[in-house]
Amino acid sequence: MTTDSDMPDTVPVLVPMPAERPYSYAVPAGMAVRPGSIVRVPLGPREVAGIVWDGPGEGVNPKKLRPISQLFDCPPVDADMRRFVDWVAAYTLSPPGMVARMVLRVPAAFDPEPPLAGLRLLPGEPDRMTDARRRVMELAGNGLAWTRSGLAHAAGTSLTVIDGLKAQGMFEPVDIPPPPVVAAPDPSYAAPELSPDQAGAADVLRQRAAADAFSVSLIDGVTGSGKTEVYFEAIATALEKGRQVLVLVPEIALTSAFLDRFHDRFGAPPAAWHSDLAPRTRERVWRQVAEGQVRVVAGARSALFLPFRDLGLIVVDEEHDPAYKQEDRVFYNARDMAVVRGHIGSFPVVLASATPSVESRVNAEQGRYERLVLPARFADAVMPEIRAVDMRKAPPARGSFVSPVLLEATARTLERGEQALFFLNRRGYAPLTLCRVCGHRFQCPSCSAWLVEHRFRGQLVCHHCGHHEPKPEACPSCGALDHLVACGPGIERIAEEIDGHFPDARTIVLSSDMLGGVKRLRLELEAIARGEADIVIGTQLVAKGHNFPKMSLVGVIDADLGLANGDPRAAERTYQLLSQVTGRAGRFGRKSTGLIQTYQPDHPVMKALVSGDSEAFYDREIAERERAHLPPFGRLAAIVVSAGSRAEAESHARALRRSAPASAEIEVLGPAEAPLALIAGRHRFRLLVHGERRADMQGYIRAMIEAGPRPRGSIRVQIDIDPQSFL
Repeated sequence: MTTDSDMPDTVPVLVPMPAERPYSYAVPAGMAVRPGSIVRVPLGPREVAGIVWDGPGEGVNPKKLRPISQLFDCPPVDADMRRFVDWVAAYTLSPPGMVARMVLRVPAAFDPEPPLAGLRLLPGEPDRMTDARRRVMELAGNGLAWTRSGLAHAAGTSLTVIDGLKAQGMFEPVDIPPPPVVAAPDPSYAAPELSPDQAGAADVLRQRAAADAFSVSLIDGVTGSGKTEVYFEAIATALEKGRQVLVLVPEIALTSAFLDRFHDRFGAPPAAWHSDLAPRTRERVWRQVAEGQVRVVAGARSALFLPFRDLGLIVVDEEHDPAYKQEDRVFYNARDMAVVRGHIGSFPVVLASATPSVESRVNAEQGRYERLVLPARFADAVMPEIRAVDMRKAPPARGSFVSPVLLEATARTLERGEQALFFLNRRGYAPLTLCRVCGHRFQCPSCSAWLVEHRFRGQLVCHHCGHHEPKPEACPSCGALDHLVACGPGIERIAEEIDGHFPDARTIVLSSDMLGGVKRLRLELEAIARGEADIVIGTQLVAKGHNFPKMSLVGVIDADLGLANGDPRAAERTYQLLSQVTGRAGRFGRKSTGLIQTYQPDHPVMKALVSGDSEAFYDREIAERERAHLPPFGRLAAIVVSAGSRAEAESHARALRRSAPASAEIEVLGPAEAPLALIAGRHRFRLLVHGERRADMQGYIRAMIEAGPRPRGSIRVQIDIDPQSFL
């Protein structure tokens, strides 16, 4: 801490707004701040929290600057996190203040958590002794402090007994420190029995976790191979060294299952971090992470910006998952930023997946990552037999979507008392509703997208802007009654069809937009694991990380769905998703089957899935990427211009294109109207910037933006480095 004698008169403070640089503030006499201190500062007519940043303040007379209002009693943001904020801002071309905003997202945690009111027993005897009073005094006689309610509960008495003893001077009031959010994990609590493959990989990770040096390890293991148990050994080593650990998971739905597995291994759960946490819990987790009390956090991508006091390991589970990409305000990929965070902090990073991203596989082949292969399932469980159902040869009945081949396999599965999973990556009942009389199609009034029917809720919903409206009985265009027809299937429609074939089966439908939210989802996943459902019908939510002991059949309804667009990652994503979902079958040793309904059985993705030859798929995909200079052999960035009118968006996008510097290494494609040309009432045009692997993409785009016109009125410009979505 800086002393008053060498205290700077002014300091830079980074505030959580679209600021390109810190603002200078005067330091009041007697206030001791340093880089990383969290402070409250005036900003226009209001006050906001900010972080004292590195470097001197501007050479301005402090008397002309507004002073810092308050120094919070909070651990400062350490130098590694400040470097990380600057790095993320520079890489993503985002204002540093918006990156700092992700660190400062829990302002109520900046003040210390108040202590609990406690009682400590004093020597002496009450004027009258009862059995209840005796139990209380025996419990409190160890000299420890108790809360009033805790002592009454432990002694099996009412609060009036405690109050009576307190009134007689038998207790003194004391402050009790706030309890930890979670108990401390024990690295030696339940050491697992590992297979030879697991043990070899675990030994490598233990060495990496003990080394106090940056490294990246990729656990590439088939579904059910025990990747989690392997990286738990790296976590145990980091904990033995007294370091903190962050485990990133792509979906909130995966968090509860992970917490249970972690508890079984370490005797206590990690602290969870995701958007569904209660505000008070978020505040306590943030504060105790900053103080070092919380040793392990399991959370979604935003957990990467928690202010860890002594972070020593990051694990990115399901590292291939597109959910790690944030596409709002600051566009970043949490997997890639986790690697950067480890490099800045000089500690190891572990990536794990049954279907690694092409980028991670190439990094492993080129020696930047160490690849640890788990080629077989744990305990000799066999992989499911994968077969393609050629829908041209075995089509469903008219008006249906499930092939007779899949229906027959389901009937046999239910006869054996086992579970079947039907997978379709499409929410709702149907993706389109139209009138058979006049052809009217229900479209979102604010987006260039059809409204999806959700029959369970009786609503037509836009999955892009959230617009919803009741499904009418008559066509709003021609007024015809009873002529609205659902086109195509969603999971609700598949559930309706399956219920018609298997009316006695216990069926559960799982989707991210189901009523009841995360709590209901967790309960239903637990029910499936206990065998309390016969048929599960779900979206990609069911594809990741779940262990269902009785699941022996997986049917993919429309395997071609993800291939029908111009996304350069379409083949990779389809392969990953279908590998993951078919991998839910047979994880506990049962003979299992995956049936993939497709009209393209000769597509390379389908052939790779049926043959189980993942290496051939990756070799082909990597070769195609290299030939086209696509990531990771080239670089991409997307610039999306949006505005309230189509003309404004197109005009600004064309002006930006004209301002692009000439370059032998980088080319600009477009502008073209985005595939989703209208979202939430805003018209969208896209430019795609394509460059060589070592091209200075950020410098090029920065020069292009500076030379172009400034956005005015409703015009917005969003920059997405390394885009994952091309909509």
